[in-house]
Amino acid sequence: MQLPFPIRKECPPGACVCDRDALLADPQADIRVLRLTREEEKRLIERLENTASLADLRHMQERMRAQLGIRVRIEPGPNEVRTVRGFDIEVEDQPGLCRKTKQAIPAAIRRCMDRHPEIAYAILDEQGLLGGL
Repeated sequence: MQLPFPIRKECPPGACVCDRDALLADPQADIRVLRLTREEEKRLIERLENTASLADLRHMQERMRAQLGIRVRIEPGPNEVRTVRGFDIEVEDQPGLCRKTKQAIPAAIRRCMDRHPEIAYAILDEQGLLGGL
């Protein structure tokens, strides 16, 4: 298949379960996620780590969904939230999304919230957990 854009190189056999080949074989498949090359992934992770506000983080979530089809869910965990580890940050499964990328995105968001705790407070406030403090 000839694509009009560079795509991510395949992972070593057994290292990933991204189903890249099956995705490329299906002519009806959404292959936007394959645009995320290793270099682009590094840029995305750096951009997520340097996010300075909740509005910017939400904007990044929307851009990832629109451009790559990657859906990220960020919400307080079911138990008490004392640190950023208490947040549930989940990247939805999708064909073509590398296992390492799926782990790197939540880690970058947590590093961002470590640097900017006001983002974590804003997420908690969105859920009504701070009562408008």
